[in-house]
Amino acid sequence: MSGGQAAAPGQGSLRPVAALLAGAALVMMGNGPLATLVSLRLDSLGAGRIATGLVMAAYFAGLTLGSLFAYRVVVRAGHIRAFGAFASVTSALALAYPLIGDPLPWAALRLAEGFCMAGIFICVESWLNDHATPATRGKILALYMICLYSGQAVGQFLLGLDEGPGQPRVFMLVSVLVSLAVLPVALTRQAPPPLPDVASFPARRLYATSPLGLAGTVGSGLILGSVYSLGPVFARAAAGLEAQGAAMFMSAVIFGGVLLQWPLGRLSDAFDRRRVIVGTLAALTGAAVCLPLFTKGGPAALFAAAALFGGFAFALYPLCVAHMNDHLGRHERVAASGGLVLAYSAGATAGPLLGSAAMSALGAEGLFVHVACVAGLVLTFALWRMRARAPLPASRQGPFQPVPGTTPVAAPLNPRASPREAQAAGKA
Repeated sequence: MSGGQAAAPGQGSLRPVAALLAGAALVMMGNGPLATLVSLRLDSLGAGRIATGLVMAAYFAGLTLGSLFAYRVVVRAGHIRAFGAFASVTSALALAYPLIGDPLPWAALRLAEGFCMAGIFICVESWLNDHATPATRGKILALYMICLYSGQAVGQFLLGLDEGPGQPRVFMLVSVLVSLAVLPVALTRQAPPPLPDVASFPARRLYATSPLGLAGTVGSGLILGSVYSLGPVFARAAAGLEAQGAAMFMSAVIFGGVLLQWPLGRLSDAFDRRRVIVGTLAALTGAAVCLPLFTKGGPAALFAAAALFGGFAFALYPLCVAHMNDHLGRHERVAASGGLVLAYSAGATAGPLLGSAAMSALGAEGLFVHVACVAGLVLTFALWRMRARAPLPASRQGPFQPVPGTTPVAAPLNPRASPREAQAAGKA
């Protein structure tokens, strides 16, 4: 990816990225509840588990395609116009759902939505990377992830305004939020940046570098893709929660993911990172097995269990990225992280299909049977890898850094990337 003009001076300040972060937060406040709402509406319309999984998987397929091709729109139109175009289409798509009676065509809407969201991420992440310096890269990445997760979690509360099947109110509110996201970006006075040139590692090279890193990344996508897509259906069918309760369930999963990433990451800095990954996978398997048992214990117990599950589920991807980086030179980490994002997206595309098949065969609890099976398989693989490969010396283990699984363009924001490589990506 390339194009654009030279970055403006004074990139060390965090003030220039405030508008971008505000835009990202508003987009996620709309995108988060939209996924939950579509999943619940499909269930209410009797679409069936397999059809629901297909529609929800289309979003992640669009996200993958957008990660590969949406940059062409940005190169041709520029960052501000491209951001406005992607956000406008996303806003229009939100309004299209209640206009289409047959739920199966919603797969096309989800595919287009995923593509546009990837385009939005590319615009924001390349802009953030252009303003990042070695001193501020970690702060910018942390703020960006806070905006992503908090926007997504807080937006879930819009579901409390849902009036039931056939009513468009929440779809309209989602459209309003995504439309408002254009304002801080369109009114910014910052010069548009060039797109980073991120060449992703192929899967074969990623596996040769760290088999566990790649397997854990794909497993993370399989797990989170299915839970994002089908978690609301589980909350309604297994626990009897209404739309607001299902939204609270998803918020608990997301907030739990935010809370446990740093403690587990710091633990992995002090010990062999593979042991922490194994422990996380074991805890994740146990949490997936036990979570359905809390559906009869009241909402508070279920939400607490969901938060604990989310903590382990969300920590798996950044732990695997950190483990992969431990086996790479600093000049290779941006390309490897870009490849891992695509591997995660591929897993997230397949996750809703496998999860919906499990739910169709086993009932609503089948979602977490699917999750436990995926986590258990990766756990078994991790234990084998610990016997097949000696541990990395502590001196070669770098510090943990949470990273988003959005698009490869976010890779240069990782402070563990080579300063020269990150700078080259930002100026390409």
